Amino acid sequence: MGRAAEMTRTTPGFLRALGEHGLITPLRSEGGHRRYSRYQLRIAMRARDLVDQGTPIDAACRIVILEDQLEEALRLNEQLRRPAGQDSDV
Repeated sequence: MGRAAEMTRTTPGFLRALGEHGLITPLRSEGGHRRYSRYQLRIAMRARDLVDQGTPIDAACRIVILEDQLEEALRLNEQLRRPAGQDSDV
């Protein structure tokens, strides 16, 4: 957890708080250490930015969750609008 906190410029306590608010749930190593994905670290950094701007942590977590849901909905909407057989990577 210390390395993840260092990478996100936060504290282990902040990362634990994000978990308590349901924003991120890290995997656990066999030794019980928390293992965060790159995606979870990006989410933690976004929450940290909001908290640094004065947003309470519970509200920051809700905002990040809603932003993530919106991004996914927009991505799915774009896929559904594409004509059948058209690939977005071309």
